[in-house]
Amino acid sequence: MTTLTERLSRGEESALTECYRILGPRVRRHVARLVPSADVDDIVQAAFWELWRTRERLNADRELGPWLLTIARRRAVDRLRSEAARRRRVLRAAGRPGTSDPCPVVDTVCDVRAALAVLPPRQRQAIALAHYEQLTQREIAERLRIPIGTVKARTASGMRRMRELL
Repeated sequence: MTTLTERLSRGEESALTECYRILGPRVRRHVARLVPSADVDDIVQAAFWELWRTRERLNADRELGPWLLTIARRRAVDRLRSEAARRRRVLRAAGRPGTSDPCPVVDTVCDVRAALAVLPPRQRQAIALAHYEQLTQREIAERLRIPIGTVKARTASGMRRMRELL
């Protein structure tokens, strides 16, 4: 009986379809722990594409799952590194000296200001009121005349985005 790995290495497209059906959910779960949900589909697709592209290197004596998970992990790390580099470029552009709000010498403060500048205005406002004016969420809700749940959502989304940026 021919194994799935042997069929893949021979170039049988039906073997790739079967592999995706069997291992796709496992790869998706693995990748979902590593990257934002918006990137999961692209990375899973890239992992299976790389599996297909490098199928002649498959070893029928080894399990296919761990090898595919390694490929997926590498593609996820590549995506995270690429996104981190993009964020650094955005932050540098937002905090470039000579703009109307130059960053202070302290790098950390510069990074935080630049990250705040990238946020949508409503998220930036909620975070600024909470951290710079030391208002509670209830006080922010009263000042902005919005529900407290909206304040919580804006603050949480903004802080999550800043965590990604920083």
